[in-house]
Amino acid sequence: MKFYPEQCKIKDERNVPFIDPDEIWDLINNTKSDKERVREVIAKSLNKQRLTLEETAVLINATDPELVEEIKNGAKELKKRIYGNRIVLFAPLYIGNKCTNNCRYCGFRASNKDAVRKTLEDLEIVKEVEALEDNGHKRLILVYGEHKEYNAEYIAHTTRLVYGVKKGNGEIRRVNINAAPLDIDGFRTVKEAGIGTYQIFQETYNPEAYKLYHLGGKKADYNWRLTAFDRAQEAGIDDVGLGALFGLYDWRFEVMGLVRHTNHLEACYNVGPHTISFPRIQDASMLDFEGRYRVSDEEFVKLVAILRLAVPYTGMILTARENPAVRREVMQYGVSQIDGGTKLELGSYSESENEMQDLNREQFLINDSRSLNEIIDELVGKDYLPSFCTACYRLGRTGEHFMEFSVPGFIKRYCSANAILTLAEYLIDYAPAATAEKGWKLIDEQIELLRGYQNVDEMRSRIERIKNGERDLYY
Repeated sequence: MKFYPEQCKIKDERNVPFIDPDEIWDLINNTKSDKERVREVIAKSLNKQRLTLEETAVLINATDPELVEEIKNGAKELKKRIYGNRIVLFAPLYIGNKCTNNCRYCGFRASNKDAVRKTLEDLEIVKEVEALEDNGHKRLILVYGEHKEYNAEYIAHTTRLVYGVKKGNGEIRRVNINAAPLDIDGFRTVKEAGIGTYQIFQETYNPEAYKLYHLGGKKADYNWRLTAFDRAQEAGIDDVGLGALFGLYDWRFEVMGLVRHTNHLEACYNVGPHTISFPRIQDASMLDFEGRYRVSDEEFVKLVAILRLAVPYTGMILTARENPAVRREVMQYGVSQIDGGTKLELGSYSESENEMQDLNREQFLINDSRSLNEIIDELVGKDYLPSFCTACYRLGRTGEHFMEFSVPGFIKRYCSANAILTLAEYLIDYAPAATAEKGWKLIDEQIELLRGYQNVDEMRSRIERIKNGERDLYY
């Protein structure tokens, strides 16, 4: 199969598998990466143009330390030009861990008889959301095992339930979903509930490796999972999140797979993924994993930088699977979203005594267990701008529309301003005095940087309105 994205414009390739391992390996094995070519590719990306598979392979094959450093510096510069210094914050909320799949790397696997299975009842979900709101969260991703109980109607129900929880000034303004692939009608059902991004990870894009790790359940169907976002688009969901679990197969192939998936969506639907995630495999109960393809910290930094250059306008998510030191290092090379105050055990946000991780109760081990405020305090101290903004999603600036807006400097004009307003809310409602002092100083500095993009006098007026009790002001 030699299929290129442009073909989607000629014939209907929707819902058709689009990964050709031979094509990907041919590009990896035969693409040259001399200095001139690498610099040409970096320059193209800095011009805010998405890279082709061949150009991505050029960066992958660059091994000279000087060129790798140029790739990292290019990614850092691109992130600054498009996203500024914003870092969006969210938390995962596990709703249920029943699962019919048998994935060798996951603690939820059906054959794990030691796993403590649980589905949160509605009242428990409300308590969890209230606890998250008490910490300042505004954006959640709801996580479900793959089980008949967690169907589209149930996902829609829990989404509406979460949106309805208000405590003090707390509210969840953005509910993203990490769940099993659905059929077109199922995706329509969850869309009607007002979800944000629907996130599905392919885990590995190599079909043979995929068979090796997925031993049973619906998830064993590689093509059903691969074409899930085609069905989502048919259902009207244009806000989707890709991901691969790095360590299952060669990282170079997975990077190419993510870019290939992006190209497919853009060619067939005129919009790429809203986010890309790149978690590395971590310890889990009953982990059955030989470790041949484990990704080193050095390789991890490089692949994040390459992804940033390959897909300039796609959000990139770095999770608490990584330890704080790795997160600090990697964040500068293209990351736009991180989680904070993360707990994976079901019900653990509202039960403060559950501080120790128990792999029989969690999907995998996390390595950054810091509170949301500890992370915000560090971000502010390093001149990042923490953001809880959800304006685009509620104003319809998603999918193809977001791409149109983002190209001419929209993100700096709107997103940075909205980030400042949401940070002001956090500082007033939740931050300790020391964090608040640093945060207000940062806000003053950031407002001045927006002169020429935004009416800074109006911004200061809105902040005064927030101080006087108004909430959820946005552009």
